[in-house]
Amino acid sequence: MIATNRFLAALAGFHLALLAGAVPAGAQTYSDAPSLAEQVKQGKLPPVADRLPATPLVERMDQPWRKPGKYGGELRMLMAGARDVRMMVVYGYARLVGYNDKYEIVPDILEKVDVEQDRVFTLHIRKGHKWSDGHPFTAEDFRYFWDDVANNARLTPTGVPSHLLVGTEKAKFEVLDALTVRYSWSQPNPTFLPYLAATYPLYIYRPAHYLKQFHEKYADADKLQKAAREHGQRNWAALHNLLDNQYRNDNPDLPQLDPWINTTRAPSDRFVFVRNPYYHRVDPEGRQLPYIDRVMMNIADGKIIPAKTGSGEVDLQARNLRFDNYTFLRSAQKQYGFETRLWRTGIGSQVALYPNLNAKDPVWRELNRDVRYRRALSLAINRHEINQVIYYGLAQEAQNTVLPESPLYRKEYAEAWTKFDLKEANRLLDEIGLSKRDERGFRLLPNGKVLEVIVETAGESTEQVDVLELIRDSWAQAGIKLFTKPSQREVFRNRIFSGDAVMVVSTGLDNGIPTPDMTPDEVTPVGQQQYQWPKWGQFNETKGKAGEPPDLEAARKLLRLHEEWRLAPDRAAREKIWHSILAIGAEQVYTIGVIAGVLQPVVVSNRLRNLPEKGMYNWEPGAHFGFYRLDGVWFDGQNGPAKTATAGLKAATQ
Repeated sequence: MIATNRFLAALAGFHLALLAGAVPAGAQTYSDAPSLAEQVKQGKLPPVADRLPATPLVERMDQPWRKPGKYGGELRMLMAGARDVRMMVVYGYARLVGYNDKYEIVPDILEKVDVEQDRVFTLHIRKGHKWSDGHPFTAEDFRYFWDDVANNARLTPTGVPSHLLVGTEKAKFEVLDALTVRYSWSQPNPTFLPYLAATYPLYIYRPAHYLKQFHEKYADADKLQKAAREHGQRNWAALHNLLDNQYRNDNPDLPQLDPWINTTRAPSDRFVFVRNPYYHRVDPEGRQLPYIDRVMMNIADGKIIPAKTGSGEVDLQARNLRFDNYTFLRSAQKQYGFETRLWRTGIGSQVALYPNLNAKDPVWRELNRDVRYRRALSLAINRHEINQVIYYGLAQEAQNTVLPESPLYRKEYAEAWTKFDLKEANRLLDEIGLSKRDERGFRLLPNGKVLEVIVETAGESTEQVDVLELIRDSWAQAGIKLFTKPSQREVFRNRIFSGDAVMVVSTGLDNGIPTPDMTPDEVTPVGQQQYQWPKWGQFNETKGKAGEPPDLEAARKLLRLHEEWRLAPDRAAREKIWHSILAIGAEQVYTIGVIAGVLQPVVVSNRLRNLPEKGMYNWEPGAHFGFYRLDGVWFDGQNGPAKTATAGLKAATQ
């Protein structure tokens, strides 16, 4: 695991890395994957030196657990649905700029970035860089996005992405030459580079040569309409949006810049990803990456993925594995040739409750907005019992806030309203006016109905259900009746956004290890995806076109602090603002964290090299495996192929 002090020091200086444009010196000679040799021989592909940029990115291999490797092999993974083809964009983690192993933001796809006062960003494209189909990647791909997508009302009716706005000011976009573009604002935009480096990144470029055939500005109208009908779309704009989604990764024809390219259309129970012959990274010995030829993503019911993993059906797996699978996986690893590692998670809370402050029902809306009620719910949770029963005492009993690995961590944030105190919880509930009870001892709402809290789930995690069962018992002692309601994820989200859901359970902060230089978006009401205040977030996201404006003073203050952070002159000022935001969150308990620091099982084939024994499994920043550069992972054949069997499936389900 990366040492905390090194992590903090590196993050403090990420702007310097960008200003310096520091890129490792490129190798002078290059070698190719044997699997491409025949295509080169037949003239279907140029030689590797002609496929790489003039200055490819040389990946570091100087960590103790990482060294130059060998070509070949298929990497097997399991996913719970076809939509998870997007995870290869996550795991591949090719970004304009990205986080390195020290959590510095450095150039990746780009050769260099010049930054002036967080206002002017000049992006330098690598000479000779090509899309996966061999077409040049140039400033035209950025211009097409800006002029023909982001500023086209048919394709982007809500206007340019919010991350390209500073207040209401739109970015000034300029093409300086064929390999240089510039984005600038009159005020600082400190989130611009982090959003480019994000796990779900801000895409400010498109494969223009491919998409122009679906754009009314460049294509014949009659042919476009015919193509739209053939794809079941109502017009050219709907067709363009259907085919243009780099993150979704569901259009095999869309040229990409990732290490592996999807070749399979949905529906399918197996997706095949093949190496990108024009990928821009090489190892220190000049071998073009990735090492592994293909990635096979098999689709299975999420509930049986742990069992199939334990049967040796994967080479690398963490998604859909839980801490409570660890014992079974360990028992099967020797037989089926894999190792079960435990990596730290970086989310703010493994399980968190989200009272919906924008609930439709006026009774629940008023109750959820009463801080005494939220505090009482938190105090009535026996976190120690949950930790011991479900996590063997290895997790942290804390709120949904930043983790000890973050420089912003303070003990008082993590421990706010977490002590199991039924006496105080009952006192607060009585004070609110919920003192009347029915014959079973459950409290009554002002309308005479029993205080029955329905906690909705996405129906994907038995771990969350297990935690809720223990919360049900302790809440009952405070006179609160808890029910769980599972639903499909899309239904789950729609019910939150509409206000139909009163309370939901999910994971906590995606980024539990922020620094002062990282945006406080997740802890301020700026986005609809925040389950505690979706309509307030939507109002901010759409610049008032949808949703509702915050009508609680503490929430309005959070928005003001968010704006102050954006305009802050230095790191010290940003740190002070961050602490003001975190203090408000701790006091107001907008989300109710239960447990944090849970260990994530990571199953790794005995033949797989270049992944650490101890690591951080985090969505943002980190991109899960992407942080460890999956293009540099390789197979060592000396241990022979891993065994596979169905016996483990039977053992796991008994």
